[in-house]
Amino acid sequence: MEVQVSFPSDGEVVVGVLHIPERTPAPGVIMCHGFTGHKAETHRLFVGAARDFCQHGLTALRFDFRGSGDSAGEFQEMTVSREIADAEAAFGFLAARPEVNPSRLGVLGLSLGGCVAACLAGREQRVRALALWAPLARVNRLIDRMAPELGSHQVLDMQGWALGRPFLDDLHGIDPLKEIEGYHGPSLVVHGTADESVPPSDGSDYRVALGGRCRLHQVQSADHVFSSLTWKAEAIEVTREFLVEALAPAQRV
Repeated sequence: MEVQVSFPSDGEVVVGVLHIPERTPAPGVIMCHGFTGHKAETHRLFVGAARDFCQHGLTALRFDFRGSGDSAGEFQEMTVSREIADAEAAFGFLAARPEVNPSRLGVLGLSLGGCVAACLAGREQRVRALALWAPLARVNRLIDRMAPELGSHQVLDMQGWALGRPFLDDLHGIDPLKEIEGYHGPSLVVHGTADESVPPSDGSDYRVALGGRCRLHQVQSADHVFSSLTWKAEAIEVTREFLVEALAPAQRV
């Protein structure tokens, strides 16, 4: 079953879709989309993943950050800190749903959403599984690229997206590799070897920061968002297997 849902984040409405499996209460996972993305994601990547997870017994919540998709707010107001707050609200909303086992919750993030997911996992002690797809680790690259373009302006026109100065200012206080030190559960990083948007070295940086708790899976020749049926299927399958195993109820001895 798929249900349209909404919940508040700092007084504004966040919109999402909740995928509910046949047997509940079930483990759950929130899905954090990427920069200028939305709850469906490019080539419906998140739709396919959420439906696959649901078919294998997981409750999945994919949602739009404020200023993206159908959620309230303007993109010009978007910062990573605001997106972390939205992810915290989504996590709390999912944990409170009767269809969900609140002790078996995970987080999945794509690209900039991977940075958000990493920060959330480092702060939220209830996260039991962390999956990162092509995750941004080195935010200084964004600062170096965008600062000259923004200059003295308050808004940068990025192909029709109004990126505000607060986004750039906020990045100076964001360090996902430091934040992730607060997370001590199992984790998975999935990265395409031909990713030209976020280099595969960022995925490796997360693998090192997470130590033996993390598995790095490289999708050979894949781009940033796994833009082929084969790449997409591989990313979804390996992630679903990880989440199902990591969020399974503990076996009694």
